[in-house]
This record gives sequence, C-alpha cells and structure tokens, in this order.
Amino acid sequence: MKKKVFVLEPKRIIEDTDGVSRRVFITTAIDYADNVIHIGHAYQKILADCVARFYREKVGKGKVLFLTGTDEHGQKVYNWALKAGKSPKDYVDEISQADKLEQDSLNISYDRFIRTTDEDHKAEARDFFEKSYKNGYVYKGTYKGLYCEGCEEFLKEKDLVNGRCPYHPTKEVQILEDENYFFKWMAFKDFLNGLFEQNRNFVLPESRYKEMKAFINEIEDIPVTRRKERLPWGIETSVDKDHVLWVWFDALVNYLTFGKERGFWDDDTSIFHFLGKDNARMHALLWPAMLKSAGYRVPTTIYVNAFLSLNGQKISKSLGNIIRPTDLVEKYGVDVVRYYFLRYGPVLEDTDFSEDRLKEVYNADLANGLGNLVARVAKLCDKWELSVASFANVDWSGEWAKPIEEFRVDLMLQNIWEQIRNVDKHINENEPWKITEEKKARQVLTWEAEQVLEVGKKLAPFMPATSQKIVEQFSTKPIKSQTPLFPRL
Repeated sequence: MKKKVFVLEPKRIIEDTDGVSRRVFITTAIDYADNVIHIGHAYQKILADCVARFYREKVGKGKVLFLTGTDEHGQKVYNWALKAGKSPKDYVDEISQADKLEQDSLNISYDRFIRTTDEDHKAEARDFFEKSYKNGYVYKGTYKGLYCEGCEEFLKEKDLVNGRCPYHPTKEVQILEDENYFFKWMAFKDFLNGLFEQNRNFVLPESRYKEMKAFINEIEDIPVTRRKERLPWGIETSVDKDHVLWVWFDALVNYLTFGKERGFWDDDTSIFHFLGKDNARMHALLWPAMLKSAGYRVPTTIYVNAFLSLNGQKISKSLGNIIRPTDLVEKYGVDVVRYYFLRYGPVLEDTDFSEDRLKEVYNADLANGLGNLVARVAKLCDKWELSVASFANVDWSGEWAKPIEEFRVDLMLQNIWEQIRNVDKHINENEPWKITEEKKARQVLTWEAEQVLEVGKKLAPFMPATSQKIVEQFSTKPIKSQTPLFPRL
C-alpha cells in the first residue's frame, strides 16, 4: 500500500565516521531561576527530548548526551530573591527544584540537570573567561548604554519597540554606566560570516538563519562583567576579584561544562542547541565567538523554535495566564501533552495553545486514531489467538524519519499517522471480522498487527509510555485485547 511520506530536502547533519555514527550532544536553553517554568518553556524541552530519544534509538544510548538545567545568576534573579526576602542561593534552590519537577512531569530524559551555581560549572566559567582574556579578546573599559534586565542583554535604540524591549514590554529599559571588562565581539565578524556561509545548517530553521546572519555586521564589543559592589550575585572572575561574570558569559558556558566532562565537545560529536527565538542572537552570534576566543570548537546546529501563546494572549505572569506543565499532565497524561506539542507546537512559527484545542486533538488523533486502531487490531488478534514476531526492527534511517535532519518532529508524526490511516484502510477493505477461514484471517491480521507493532516502536521518542504499552501488548503470545489507550473525553 502506497504511503504518503513527508520528506525534507536532505541536509545531512549526523555523519558516519569509519562506519560508526557520530556521537550526539543535545542541549536546551537553561531557564532563568527567577520563576518556575510554564508551558511556553516546556515545548523546547519536549522537542529536545524527542530528538535525544530518537538518536538513542538510531545510534545507541551511550552515544547520546542530553543536558538541561537552570540559569541562576544575574541581576534579575538577585532582585527577585530580595523581593521574596530570601538569600539568592535559597531562592534559586527552590526555583531550580521546582523547574526540575516540571521537566520530570514531562518525562524529559536528561543526563544532567545542570545549575550554574554548581561548583564544576563555576570553575569552568572562570577558566573560560581567563582563556579569552589571556588570548587578548577581553579588555577593561566603561559602558554607558541600554540594558534589558528581563533578557539580561545590552540593547541599542533600534532594538526597542515603543521605547521598550520587544520581549519584555512591561519592563523599563535601564540606562547603565559602569566600569566593565569588554569582549572583543567585533573581532569575530569575519569568522561569523564565514561560519554562516560554510554551514547553511548552522542555524535552523532557515528564517532564523537569515535573521541571525543579517545581525553579524551590526555587532559591537560588549561588557561581560559587572562590578561586584553593584551585583554581588555572580561568579567572581579570576582576572579581577572585584568583578563577576555577566550572566550570558556565565550561562552559555554550561554546555561546555558538561560536554567537556563527558568527552562530548570534540570533532566526533554533533552538538545541537535547542532554544527559543528570544535567545537566538546570543547563541548564534555571541556563543560561537566566545568559543573561538577561548580555543574551542563551535556547535553543529542551533535550532530556534518560535513562541507559544495561550488563548490568544502572550503568556505572562502579570496577566495571570500561566499554565505549568504539571497542570496539563495531571489532567490529560504526559504522552497526550507531549504528542500535542510535538505535532502542533511552535516548531517554525508562533502558535496558540488552548485546552479546547488539546481536547479536539486528543479525541481526533489519539482516541479515534491511534487508540482506536490498537483496540481494533488487538481485539481481532485476541479472537484468533494470534501472535507476531516482536523482534521486528524499525528503520530509523527510513524515509519516514528524514525530517529529523531539520528537527521537524511534526512531519515525522505526520508520517506515522499516515501509516495509521493506511492500516485503518486495510482493515476496512479486508473486513477481517467477517473472515471465517482461519488461514486467511491470520494472513490479513498478521500484516495489520505487525504494522501496529511498528507504529508502537516508532512512537518511542515521542510518546515513550504509550510506545511501551503498545509494544508490550503486541509482543504477548497471543495478543490480548486490553483497556483502550485513550478513552474519549
């Protein structure tokens, strides 16, 4: 039966070396520890987790490393701790633990949940700054200009919208004047232009690549420390004890901290950073320059997802329209939440979320789609006491999986659901419930059961618990009918 398969133009990311697939290091942006993450942050974690799980299936568990965590220094975090009447460390301890619980509720399979207050990270950040300084890319000067505390980023007048940061329109933009150590960002314009020209996949999707490339010629040297007397909450530099690292020169190094520790920051590793579009400039333009200044390789690809809104509004603490991942998981189950965001989330463009839409997707795709197919085939197999070979392997390099090369997990799910529709069509055309001859019934049902088992295995990166249930059910001898996976809401 011919299948409709969604395939992107091949843009090879993972390459083979001497017949052995490269190792893969996957990271998410680490979240500011000013407040607990919400569903807007959750999409990125689910997306990165899905990609990590896919490559564990494709190249082996020991060849994949997955990192997430919390960003715990900086002015914004310090101010929130003061408002809460707590020490900065006590405050970030609480937020970090709460963030970890939110990610755990989504079944995020990280190898480490890093914190920028971890001692090994602080040591790595100091060492990184010292390397850049000794290599001649850091100098002392005075900064006067605009600063967005929400982004922890220096801005120019042209970056503002109605006099405010476009990502934090409720916050006043600060005017800072202070003695700092500066990073010679301008020295890396040619390097960055060459990097973008030589690797069209350095930033994905293409719209973000073009946007970031256009910014290269606008970059200027930026301050990368704050005087400790103005900001006591930060990593003290080894170059000057009176200065602490600017939060981005601290936070970005977290990837290197864990990657180096596990031996995953070398030329035999594909390094993929997943982050939101508000963090794109620092990851796509500053981070590669920083790495070059300290003598390290740059990442393979930076994937920038769009934003998620809620019921047509920007997700905002001030509007009170925040939903935590745990809220959704408790109501609908973890795999339902994962499926919805991986299939319909902001992989390319901003998208809106509502629980009404989630319920529609649940009933259409899961209850009437996947769940109904599994129940139909299992019931017919149960009648004939049918078993199938449970050792059939999934082709993780097959056409259905090609969109992974640009991290289009939504298209991969479309391909799986096309397979589900084909099996449903096969059932409707052959009407196995009407077949009375055992040999013919087994012939028809064996193909259908094998297809369901294959679908179950393919779902492992996307819906791990559901995948396990299907695989276990269709690996029993004989296959037994069970409670529906997704009862209608």
